[in-house]
Amino acid sequence: MTTENTWQTICPTSDLIKNSGVCAILANQEQVALFQVGDDTIYAVANFDPFGKANVLYRGLIGETKGDVYVASPLLKQRFVLNTGACLDDGTLAIKTYQTRITDGKLEIFG
Repeated sequence: MTTENTWQTICPTSDLIKNSGVCAILANQEQVALFQVGDDTIYAVANFDPFGKANVLYRGLIGETKGDVYVASPLLKQRFVLNTGACLDDGTLAIKTYQTRITDGKLEIFG
């Protein structure tokens, strides 16, 4: 098995839930939280919450502050910016983010 990053087809975009999260597993077994915000913006971040030590971020609530769209962990409520992974509540931690694109109606993630 290769560890090289490549574009991976994840799902049809119709499987996503607007303004909510879903979870997917990449070829390397990493869990990814996917969020469709509005009609055309899709974010992909690591699903692992470094504070709660569990794969739960896809179940978090989406919000916005000062122009940053974030997901708030369902466990301890820390907020992670969806396009950078930065934690708004603790500047020393961040989560991994992934590039996304749509090809022929399917979501692809670079990872």
